[in-house]
Amino acid sequence: MGRLTVMKRLRKAIFRNPLVQGLLGMIAAGYVWLVRVTSIWTSENQAVTEKAWAGSEPVIIAFWHNRLFLMPYCWPSRSAFHMLISAHADGRLISKTVSWFGISTVTGSSSKGASQATRELVRLLRDGTAIGITPDGPRGPRMRSGDGAVALAKLSGVTIVPAAVSTSRRRLLSSWDKLIIPLPFSKGARVWGTPISVPRNCDASDLNRIREELEHSLTAVSNRADAIVGQTAIAPAERDA
Repeated sequence: MGRLTVMKRLRKAIFRNPLVQGLLGMIAAGYVWLVRVTSIWTSENQAVTEKAWAGSEPVIIAFWHNRLFLMPYCWPSRSAFHMLISAHADGRLISKTVSWFGISTVTGSSSKGASQATRELVRLLRDGTAIGITPDGPRGPRMRSGDGAVALAKLSGVTIVPAAVSTSRRRLLSSWDKLIIPLPFSKGARVWGTPISVPRNCDASDLNRIREELEHSLTAVSNRADAIVGQTAIAPAERDA
């Protein structure tokens, strides 16, 4: 076994350590807070989420995976909110980070049919709790919607609200999703799209049409948020990716 392989495995082991992840999550949460308080924020179409913020109406907040680090800015509320997070080490780090903002997490994937995560999300929605989901997560392709969010909306009867956040100062990682890292002292924009309903009696053709509608709307609100702050839009991955 080569030295580089040993070092790589050691770094992974350290990163996956619960104590290390707890510390990193606290640091990341502090950074998210710093960006929020040092930036000037504008919002567009936020009325569609105000009932959910007040805790009087559940909603499925959908956003692209590359804006996951910006998600806490989409939920300025003390009402219960859960996010679907992958079981990978980076997912656990995200869970540690958002917990500092009162956001709980459900571990798993909504794309695996009647999985435990799906059943838990449906239960939460029926109990009146809002949830957040990345339709292209956890592995992409970038900005291409899977079936999870639409399936949850059909099972629960809860509408989907496309959402996006952008900042004028940022860095893009070289990850599959081009993860956005916001920078302090920015101009920030939060944009919500028109709510999307999924009838319980819709067939497979209808579900595919609604999935495409969600994908188009999510890209539109993301581009709009980028345009407000003067940023270049991020292109979706090719369909055959």
